[in-house]
Amino acid sequence: MSPLELSLRAFSESVPSLEDAVDDSAAALAALQRPDGHWAFPLEADVTIPAEYVLLLHFLGESDPTLDHRIAVTLRDKQAGHGGWPLFPGGDLDVSASVKAYFALKVIGDDPRAEHMRRAREAILAHGGAACCNVFTRILLALWGQVPWRAVPVMPVEITLLPRWFPFHLDKVSYWSRTVLVPLLVLMALKPRPRRTQPVSLDELFVEPAAQVRRWYPGKPRSAWGHGFRGLDHLLRAAEPYLPQPSRSRAIARAVAFVDERLNGEDGLGAIFPAMANALMMYDALGLAADDPRLVAAKEALRQLVVVEANGRAWVQPCKSPVWDTALACHALCEAGDDAAARRGAEWLAARQVTDVVGDWAAQRPGLAPGGWAFQYANPHYPDTDDTAAVLAVLDRIDAKRHRKVIQRGVAWLRGMQSRNGGWGAFDAENTHEALNHIPFADHGALLDPPTADVTARCVSALSVITSRLSPEVREGVAHLLRCQESDGSWFGRWGTNYIYGTWSALCALNAAGIDPAALPMRRGVAWLLSCQWMDGGWGEDGRSYWDGQPHGVGPVSTPSQTAWALLGLMAAGEVAHPAVARGIDFLLRSRNATGLWDETHFTAVGFPRVFYLRYHGYAAYFPLWALARYRSLTTGNAGPVIHAM
Repeated sequence: MSPLELSLRAFSESVPSLEDAVDDSAAALAALQRPDGHWAFPLEADVTIPAEYVLLLHFLGESDPTLDHRIAVTLRDKQAGHGGWPLFPGGDLDVSASVKAYFALKVIGDDPRAEHMRRAREAILAHGGAACCNVFTRILLALWGQVPWRAVPVMPVEITLLPRWFPFHLDKVSYWSRTVLVPLLVLMALKPRPRRTQPVSLDELFVEPAAQVRRWYPGKPRSAWGHGFRGLDHLLRAAEPYLPQPSRSRAIARAVAFVDERLNGEDGLGAIFPAMANALMMYDALGLAADDPRLVAAKEALRQLVVVEANGRAWVQPCKSPVWDTALACHALCEAGDDAAARRGAEWLAARQVTDVVGDWAAQRPGLAPGGWAFQYANPHYPDTDDTAAVLAVLDRIDAKRHRKVIQRGVAWLRGMQSRNGGWGAFDAENTHEALNHIPFADHGALLDPPTADVTARCVSALSVITSRLSPEVREGVAHLLRCQESDGSWFGRWGTNYIYGTWSALCALNAAGIDPAALPMRRGVAWLLSCQWMDGGWGEDGRSYWDGQPHGVGPVSTPSQTAWALLGLMAAGEVAHPAVARGIDFLLRSRNATGLWDETHFTAVGFPRVFYLRYHGYAAYFPLWALARYRSLTTGNAGPVIHAM
């Protein structure tokens, strides 16, 4: 009996209903499609976003007691056994997240003597207190008057006037840094005070009084660049009071013009919460009238991120993900054979191509015509290569002839966004000024958007299928992926957790590009995936793997989405008949819920490694279906290792 027959026999003895499971799960996913053809699942982060929203409304004097109560329920529920709040379920205490959650609860009205507040306070103090918060949290505390402004790095608004040849320029940082930073520079210059009439103090969260703290950067700089930038920070602090007022006024005007141009209506600046919140605070600090369309739009954009649950809880999304959700749902349904729902999704996606706005990406690629897709409903200045590649692969698969012009324009833009090293960043090309990650303001280490293995893999996959495996872009992309492979055979996952995500992406790309499954990089990737399968047949990895010295591919439990990624990667590498694949399929079949989809509470995605993690609620809907459907296709038909890109 062949290995394929043996694995199929073992599989059929445990779970004989693969056919029904694929059909039922596809129907359940299709039932969640919106009337206009798209899918949009909630996108969840840690407690910092809802806590910041509460603090924002109180800062502006516009608090909503009902919403306060609902968010407070969520914050209390998310408190971990260690007393604080983690960045992802099951994670260690994060001081910044814990301080923000405690602050929000205190502002809402929770008694500091209450048990949950006492536990949080003791946990925060045990980790060094609020003085150990990251820079963005200290800026929030400075705006509230909880710490002196010397607690944060000097970032004069005159930065907006710097020429492009200067070592620091807004074009040299990532899109998310740019949109968050520009309105924040205005706030740091104006230093507005909260309108909340009731005073609030966080003195109890400091080991020593905040006014007496002298070393707000207790850790050693990470490099010689870090030492130099700290010295520059001291010089800027001394010089800032003497900067000429006309220059400051011009700089503020330029910052406001930047935000005005990219305000993006009710989808918000950059369509991400931190930038949107800073834009609203900036407009308010500048004294805009309450009925100013910009102020009205900024408030509504934030309100649309609020999720109110039937159980009385509420929380706030960091952004929305409809294009990403729709592209991936279409891939899964195409795999499952539901072409009708996928076609409706493709029509919705095709209409959202950005063709009339030359975004910030053009600073590095002048003359390149727009043609990409954004992640959110609308974010025309900031399309990204990851979404663009996923959408192009869907349109090509569903009806390449019908979408020919859309695909051609998208392919041209995607090709043009390749960096010189052969890889792709998410939103910009050549965003690799690594020294800037060592400025005091960038203590999160995510100021930049360099090429990454997972995004590069998506682009290689799409271009291999749509254009040619022999094209220069594909060859250079493959070379970049091979250089990025880790010593253990895995690939790093920048936007999904973590090495399981990166390895799935890379194996699919290499296969789509025509790399022999027997080639050493493929074999090493397969061996690594096999090495981290759990006894239950699944795979799981949490956010700890982003820290140095932590194991790759390890987490507390198997998750449906990460199991699906591992299975898709193994099948792309020709391992359809491997017993590990049958065990993984069995895990997915056994873990389906009553709706025909899957439950997943763990965070399996990331915004910024070590700083900000995400849970895409759609990942447990479309990725497991995708893996089951591909397995069905490969074990019942004559298809090769990969049916289509990704």
